[in-house]
Amino acid sequence: MGNAEYDEYPNPSSMKGENRKKHQVEIPPPQPFLKSLKNTVKETLFPDDPLRQFKNQPPLKKLKLGVQYFFPIFEWAPRYTFDFFKSDLISGITIASLAIPQGISYAKLANLPPILGLYSSFVPALVYAVMGSSRDLAVGTVAVASLLIASMLGEEVNPTDNPTLYLHLALTATFFAGLFEAALGIFRLGFIVDFLSHSTIVGFMGGAATVVILQQLKGILGLDHFTQSTDIISVLRSVFTQTHEVYT
Repeated sequence: MGNAEYDEYPNPSSMKGENRKKHQVEIPPPQPFLKSLKNTVKETLFPDDPLRQFKNQPPLKKLKLGVQYFFPIFEWAPRYTFDFFKSDLISGITIASLAIPQGISYAKLANLPPILGLYSSFVPALVYAVMGSSRDLAVGTVAVASLLIASMLGEEVNPTDNPTLYLHLALTATFFAGLFEAALGIFRLGFIVDFLSHSTIVGFMGGAATVVILQQLKGILGLDHFTQSTDIISVLRSVFTQTHEVYT
């Protein structure tokens, strides 16, 4: 049987003196500009071709597929088992032990009540469980967004003197941020990230880490009057001008 297998798949190096047929790939004919532009836009905005599954389907099937496309929970929920529930329960308890103090600290960074940090810990995750399709994506607040909220609103309203107005402005800002994010998802503009270079992403991550570290100096040094700005010059000026108040 071994010889038969070698006979069926001969070694190309042993085929000496035999004529080998060369296969040439023809260059595709040039396409009109509008058709080429249409194909490029389709590959950019719809690389997964979400409308393919609706072709040649009855109306009821199209409705079902449409609901599953926008709400993936209706697709995987019928296959959900008790074993999945046990695994999700263990992972949920593990993540909650991190997300709860993290949400409270992020709310403190944004000069907001701690209860809002708790809301931001589980509400986005519940919404994404219904409408999300990636099991590897982390959903929730981030330190940079909290610092930007504090810096942006702190220039207009003092959170200590007028906490109610500050809270209303924070909720309004997050509402419009959610509208923009929803619009990016509806119009499938996620491809914009592909135009960001690696150096830009690394610089953003390094800058974000630096900003978070500098903002912790307020609590570490026990300063009562700390700048609302996030740039390194303003933070260092605020620290060195209040050295006499360090733990006094």
